[in-house]
Amino acid sequence: MKKGILVLFLLLVAFSCSSTQLVSNWKDPDTVLFYANKVLVVGMTDNEVVREDFENKLTKKFEKRGVKAVRSLDLFDVKFTSSKQSEKELSEVEQQLLDKDFDAILFTKIIGSEDKKTLRRKLSDFERYSGMFKDDYIKNQGIYYEDDYYDVFTVFHAETALYCICVGKERQIIWRAGIDITDPQNFEKSVDDYVKLVMLAMEEQNLIIHKTEKNEVTGL
Repeated sequence: MKKGILVLFLLLVAFSCSSTQLVSNWKDPDTVLFYANKVLVVGMTDNEVVREDFENKLTKKFEKRGVKAVRSLDLFDVKFTSSKQSEKELSEVEQQLLDKDFDAILFTKIIGSEDKKTLRRKLSDFERYSGMFKDDYIKNQGIYYEDDYYDVFTVFHAETALYCICVGKERQIIWRAGIDITDPQNFEKSVDDYVKLVMLAMEEQNLIIHKTEKNEVTGL
């Protein structure tokens, strides 16, 4: 538990200026190391552009680290993703993945969103504050009647989960991380930041990407 908190803290510091933020981190306590030779990357979203960009970048990151990765776009056809799948049908998919030598599935999805707002105030406003009630009131009275007094933005809550589909361990979850996306308007930057954060988080947990390998972020 303490290790998980430490990992969460280090990743929050590392990505403090990023458009993505790790907010939760869980790892199967019985899994110390997890190796995979072939991973299916699944980005569940109805936005085809974002899905393709996400799956492309994540598979390339894996391949640079010597891990074979395949996009769900290359396995799931339109008929599959546009209709509801039963447990039996998904079990058949898992068996097909086993037959094709897949070891794991990395599954990412948006689980919710919320609107947040922040005051449109500059640091200079605080420096000019004289400490008088009337000055403070005058500067902030727009809260009552100005519609644009706040900057409103949307935070998307995403989740990435790693599943082992090894023989005898079908559907077993190895790791789950909750990640907030705070700059969804710039989706390319958000995807870049998200992919980097996922790779770093898995490396910290010794999942697929291991610390003994060269760190792509630090170069060490």
